[in-house]
Amino acid sequence: MNTSSSPQQPADFAEIAHLIVAARQRAVQAVNTTLIELYWQIGERISHKITTSEWGDGVVAQLARYLAQTQPGLRGFTARNLFRMRQFYEAYHDDKLVSPLVRQLPWTHHLIILSQSKVPEEREFYLRMAVREKWSKRQLERQFKTALFERSVLNPVKVTPLASQIHPEAETIFKDSYLVEFLGLPHTHTEADLHRGLLLKLKDFLIELGRDFCFVGSEYPLQVGGRDFALDLLFFHRGLNCLVAIELKVGRFEPEYLGKLNFYLEALDRNVKKPHERPAIGVLLCANKDDEVVEYALSRATSPALIAEYQTRLPDKTLLQAKLREFYLQNTCDPDDEED
Repeated sequence: MNTSSSPQQPADFAEIAHLIVAARQRAVQAVNTTLIELYWQIGERISHKITTSEWGDGVVAQLARYLAQTQPGLRGFTARNLFRMRQFYEAYHDDKLVSPLVRQLPWTHHLIILSQSKVPEEREFYLRMAVREKWSKRQLERQFKTALFERSVLNPVKVTPLASQIHPEAETIFKDSYLVEFLGLPHTHTEADLHRGLLLKLKDFLIELGRDFCFVGSEYPLQVGGRDFALDLLFFHRGLNCLVAIELKVGRFEPEYLGKLNFYLEALDRNVKKPHERPAIGVLLCANKDDEVVEYALSRATSPALIAEYQTRLPDKTLLQAKLREFYLQNTCDPDDEED
């Protein structure tokens, strides 16, 4: 028997290992889809029985006891969980655009979204984001803690007119503020502290940025006219198919910062961008900013860019929820105020 190994074997082995991993992933997804479909069907039947007054709420407890007696070893079908299945179905069955998405998330994700969402808009927001970003359970729970929905509604991202023209998807990809509480930075910190912390916690920062961001380099070298420059952080976004330059500022946003960022974007487009890629987009990540100053600065800016804040502490979610309620009240049309 010839037991000698050929140079090709490691590659062959890796290919087979990849097939096994891919098959396992498909199997897990198939099991999840089947379970979600089962919970949907159970929720549908319970909802119909109760809505048509065929059942009272007490019948669900009887059903739970019946399943426990007739299906030994069956877990997860308590009265409480059966009511959750009913809630799950009733939350989404009327929305033909959203309901197909529910089968793409695990049941634990649905329980988090259903229990922590206050309004249907919030529920749909986290459902869509969890599917798009492929958040783990832990990451989804963190997004609720960071009040991502409230922040997105109250403070939508602001980009330059050119960014909207070249990258119309940018407003759904970037944020007005980024939470970096995982850095553990003190209130007083330097730009070097922020830069170093982001590199040390790069995985967490990439999750905060979004799924399609890929890290390219730190203090990325750019040479223009015989002079050397260094861009704080450079990323690539697969969906936008472009480089993303991030400049860090530990103070308040100042309009002159945009000039330097525009210069970097021009250098990237001329000297770094591949022929098949779209123009680079820039992000000024500042400790704080005045929205009116930002609006003025962006309105005449000549490059695709945006200004965002970074926050080192979790926001006061109760306060944001109160502001969101006020926002909805102000933007709800009162029929009595309409002119005839």
